[in-house]
Amino acid sequence: MIESSLAEKYLGVLVDEKLDMSHQCVLAVQKANRILGCIKRSVASRSREGILPLYSALMRPHLESCVQLWSPQHKKVMELLERIQRRATKMMRGLEHLSYEDRLRELGLISLEKRRLWGDLAAAFQYLEGGLWESWGKYFQQGLF
Repeated sequence: MIESSLAEKYLGVLVDEKLDMSHQCVLAVQKANRILGCIKRSVASRSREGILPLYSALMRPHLESCVQLWSPQHKKVMELLERIQRRATKMMRGLEHLSYEDRLRELGLISLEKRRLWGDLAAAFQYLEGGLWESWGKYFQQGLF
């Protein structure tokens, strides 16, 4: 007998009965928050050379894993995800007084929302070009990923 379920986790993505991915986003935010807390407690230096690689390697993958499937559609959920990156960039010495956009520019980063858009555009390009990436540079500026 098959039982009914309100939500099911498949390949690491939580899918509910209405195909609403908000809960998946909340789970990603919770995991990233825990990682940011570990970084804060265990890294004495607040230099960008110390924090930025840890953010890029440990936190951002959780905020972007399977994002093509569960990309947030609600402004509230998008803000939750963006708030994590905002907090991570603010903890770097010398950048605390800058606005979020200025911190991103100073660090050579872009917002998570723009990264999702770039990823969607890249996926559309790959689909349209039949998976051929040789002409990538004609359409997209390289170095943003």
